[in-house]
Amino acid sequence: MKSVLLFPGQGSQSVGMMNGFDSNVIKEVFDMGSDIFGEDLLDLIKSDNDKINQTTYTQPIMFLSGYATYLLLKEKKSSLQIDYVAGHSLGEITAACVAGVFSVDTAVKIVQKRAQLMQNAVPAGEGAMAAILGLEDNVVEEICKTLQSTGVIEPVNYNSPGQIVVAGEKKLIEQSLEKFKDSGAKRALLLPVSVPSHCSLMRSAAEDFGSYLNDFEFNDADIPVVQNVNATDVVDKKLIKENLVAQLFNPVKWTASIQYLEKQGVSNFIESGPGKVLWGLNRRITKSEDVKHFTINSDEAFNEL
Repeated sequence: MKSVLLFPGQGSQSVGMMNGFDSNVIKEVFDMGSDIFGEDLLDLIKSDNDKINQTTYTQPIMFLSGYATYLLLKEKKSSLQIDYVAGHSLGEITAACVAGVFSVDTAVKIVQKRAQLMQNAVPAGEGAMAAILGLEDNVVEEICKTLQSTGVIEPVNYNSPGQIVVAGEKKLIEQSLEKFKDSGAKRALLLPVSVPSHCSLMRSAAEDFGSYLNDFEFNDADIPVVQNVNATDVVDKKLIKENLVAQLFNPVKWTASIQYLEKQGVSNFIESGPGKVLWGLNRRITKSEDVKHFTINSDEAFNEL
C-alpha cells in the first residue's frame, strides 16, 4: 500500500490555521522561520490582519505550516512509509525539502525570495487570477486563446476536472468572466490573491529565481517528488531545480499529477497542512474505490491514519 504526502500552497491560509495542534513543534518551526524572515510569523496567523493574504507573507507561513505538520506526522506515525511527495505550487518547495533536496533553512530563504520576486514582477493591481468551475479544460483553453491577442490570460492551475484557474492581466481577467459564464461555466470568480501566478507575466521573476537558487546546495531527492510542470516523479537535483524555476510561469498540472500517482499504485493520499483544499480536489480526481484521502490539519486527524 503506497502513500503520498501532499503539501498545499496559497489559498489554504486562514487566521488560526494551526490552532488545531497542541505541540511545541509548531512554535519551534515558526520561531526558526521567523528568525530568517525577520518578523513573528506565528503571531501573524493568530491575529486577524491583512498580511496573511499577501504573497510575501502567505508563502512563508504556508511552508512553515506544512513542514511543521510533517514533523508532527513523523513523530506520531513513525512507522508510516512515504513513497512519494508532491505539493501544489508553493507546496512543491515543502515537498522538496521533506525529500531532502535542501535544508529547512535553505527552504525558508528560497520561499521568501520566491514570494518577493513574484510580488514585484507585476505592479500592484495589474494582475489577477480567477477560478472557472464547470467547464472542460479545452473550452477554457480556447476562450483564453481568443482573448490573448489583447493581453495575457492563460490557464494556470489544472486543479481537478471542471476546475481551472486562469491568470494574467487584471482587466482582461475581469472581462473574461462573462465569456466563461456564457460558455456554460457554473461559476467564474476572481480570487483574493495579489499575484498572477504561473503565467508568462512571471517569466522575469523565474529568471531571477533561477539565479538565486544557484547560491544553494541541492541534493538528489530521498523520496521521489512529483512536480507540477511535468506531472511525473523526479529524483535528480538538477531537474528538480529546473522544474521549480519553470513552475513560476507554467501551469500547475495537479489533476495529471494525482492521476499519475494513482497509476503508480498510490492508495493513501495524505495532505499535510492547514485546510483541506487538496483533500477536496483529490477526491474529485481519483477513480479507484480503494483510494483513501486524509488531511492532517489538527491533532485529531492523526487518529484517522
